Amino acid sequence: MARRRFRARLPMAVLAAVAVMSTMAATGSTAAVPDRPTSAVAEPAPDKPTIRYTEYGIPHIVASDWEGLGTGYGYAAAKDNICTLADTYLMVNAQRSRHLGPDGRASPGQNQNTTTNLNSDLYFQRIKDNGVVERLLAKPAPDGPTPEVQEGIRGYVQGYNRYLAETGVDNLSDPACRGAAWVRPITELDVYRHAHAEIIMGSADALLDGLVNAAPPGASVAAPRKPASSPATTAAKIRDAMAVSREQGMGSNALAVGSQGVSGGTSMLLANPHFPWQGKNRMWQSQLTIPGKVNVSGASLLGLPAINIGYNDNVAWSHTVATVAPFGLFDVQVDPLNPTKYLVDGAWEQMTSQQVAVDVKNADGTLSKVTRTLWSTRYGPITTSLQGVALPWVVSAHAVRDVNMDNLRALNTWFRLDQAKDVHEVVDTLESTQGVPFFNTVASDRKGNALYADIQATPNITDAHAQSCLTETGKLLFHQTLRLPTVPPISIFDGKRGACDWPDDPNAVAPGLLDPKRQPRLIRTDFVGNANDSAWLANPEQPLTFPRVMGDSAAPRSLRTQELLLTAQRRINGTDGLPGKGFTPETMGQLLFADNSRAADLALNATVSMCQGVPFGLVLVDGNLVNVSEACPILAAWKSHDYTSDSRGSWLFATYWSYLLGGQGIEKLPWRVPFDPKDPVHTPNSLDPGSSAVRDALARAVLALRKAGIALNAPLSDVQKVTRGGEQIPIHGAIGQLGVLNVITPGQVDGKFDIVHGSSFIQQVRFTADGPPQALSVMAYSQSANPNSPHYADQTKLFSAGKWVTERFTEEQIAASPELRIKVLN
Repeated sequence: MARRRFRARLPMAVLAAVAVMSTMAATGSTAAVPDRPTSAVAEPAPDKPTIRYTEYGIPHIVASDWEGLGTGYGYAAAKDNICTLADTYLMVNAQRSRHLGPDGRASPGQNQNTTTNLNSDLYFQRIKDNGVVERLLAKPAPDGPTPEVQEGIRGYVQGYNRYLAETGVDNLSDPACRGAAWVRPITELDVYRHAHAEIIMGSADALLDGLVNAAPPGASVAAPRKPASSPATTAAKIRDAMAVSREQGMGSNALAVGSQGVSGGTSMLLANPHFPWQGKNRMWQSQLTIPGKVNVSGASLLGLPAINIGYNDNVAWSHTVATVAPFGLFDVQVDPLNPTKYLVDGAWEQMTSQQVAVDVKNADGTLSKVTRTLWSTRYGPITTSLQGVALPWVVSAHAVRDVNMDNLRALNTWFRLDQAKDVHEVVDTLESTQGVPFFNTVASDRKGNALYADIQATPNITDAHAQSCLTETGKLLFHQTLRLPTVPPISIFDGKRGACDWPDDPNAVAPGLLDPKRQPRLIRTDFVGNANDSAWLANPEQPLTFPRVMGDSAAPRSLRTQELLLTAQRRINGTDGLPGKGFTPETMGQLLFADNSRAADLALNATVSMCQGVPFGLVLVDGNLVNVSEACPILAAWKSHDYTSDSRGSWLFATYWSYLLGGQGIEKLPWRVPFDPKDPVHTPNSLDPGSSAVRDALARAVLALRKAGIALNAPLSDVQKVTRGGEQIPIHGAIGQLGVLNVITPGQVDGKFDIVHGSSFIQQVRFTADGPPQALSVMAYSQSANPNSPHYADQTKLFSAGKWVTERFTEEQIAASPELRIKVLN
């Protein structure tokens, strides 16, 4: 919102601390009916929506219908986060420049502060002028919202507005928006616009600036025209820019364990999304219950009245960011004498122009209009950049097709997932709605199944279609082995041929979508998992195949993927040094909060060997003579390879590792054993201690820490911590490039050290043959963004200590809370 300014730090400056594993007792269960847990037995529905608050301000909302459920959700969400929500409605209504000025920063996509208020407003105003959301709302399901969704959002608006009316804008406790003119009652359309903005955010960071600044040669808004770079140069720049964006943006881990992989249950799920700690993409926890209809607990993106990641009586699920690009480009040849005409199938077509105007607050407080003329083709709007890389409008122009621009189906998807009875119903929901935007789905069920599915809104780009239509630049982006396995294949098609548009598939839910039956899924009884790589190795014993548009295969996996798969295999086989075999709540928590670094497992010994062999400990690097001898015993003593609060040497290793990577993928490092697609979880390995790159990276790290005044053996608690209410709280975890599952990415927020994104809502769920689900969770940044809320930092402290909240799911468990508070919305 207005108070937030973010600046992501370089990877070398991001690392982590504190994880003291506490003993986790499994949630108790009540008497059960065979094959039907007690929590599923219908309780009498209350006459009015009722919010029951338990420990850490977690709301358990119960109502007699979807509208009442939405009312309770809207009221409780506004109570915790009204400024964040109001700021979001300001953005999707294209009014940030009117109230906050055009030059402030906005966060319309996955990352923070990626564009200006003015560009954000022009982007959303164009969507408003085109009536995109209104057109989708007029359609029947599955394209439009189901009656359940409509009722839930109608109630949400009532609850939000009720809280605002009861409190008053001038009396809000959050100083971020107290008395602000932009805090107002909302409408249902505001909520649908917010939902649509979340669904299309997978494209916004890469495309928004280019879309609103695109102008033909000679137009004043356009930057000076430069000749287009070579295909290889353009592709390399886009690939590198996309890689940086993915490194600094949202991610996630999820692990589903079936009956053969658990101890004392039928299945388990670990959900570990890595979402922003500030702004519209914060998650918020709740339980939503309509007796006899739905009983679901977990978290959602703030302001969406359904559970996006969570569990019900029979199924638990999570999402991870996938490797599908939710957009594609079309290279259209333009008429040099009239560059708003473009060639298709031998005939010239005229682009359509559109005047988009927004109100802007001037320095003296007055308002003026900024108007842009934006252009579109049959394929979609014109852009002149992709992830900040120029795509000059000279001989040709680039049009964009966004697979999610006509997608409100995700709301239907999540409302149905909340009611699924097993993983097969999860698959049916994903296929019949195709609403999931740029996410994988990982789930487990009471029957002992573990599911991985990358079934989503995917462009209908088969391998044959890509081969026929890709431009030279497009071939390099789409097929070339990318620098990072998590970077999606980007398509650039030949727009001169109309047949190169995405074809319609009769088996898909909407035009231009890939047949959901062709999208990968895997159900097993041992385990499946994902850490933002492609579907290829959801389980190493059963590699998956799929169209190239969905990601790579037979290519190096990220260190985080290696860590997830290896840890799961070792626990199930009982070879990890812990007692017994199979996952329990204790060992599932240890999987995450051990904060082990796969990079250290692979490279620390070779790094120490190199360090100890440097003559006189002196290295000449970048014109500096650096003595690295102090670093050798510090790294040698860091035998735990972890990123916990008391570890010493881990921050030094992280700085060194970032210098060594230098923006490359791990396969580019000096390994003695290269990547082998037949052994993808263990290769590459054996770092070469004789490499000058290894020596120089360590010298640069030592020099950087000394210049920053950070001791080489500083415990992580001295370096990585956040300030909440004047109290410093150490944060454990590390950047994903270190192969640490508990991802934490530090940066600058309002000029202060904070966490930009990383582990957010963490939840583990265990099912047994009967009885209610047993769940533990922690919201790393706590429920409320309001510094005056009692729930502003309470769970952050819990997360810092490596502890969990034992969730309350049944009516008996909720009633037994010693901190129970009840709010009835009469």
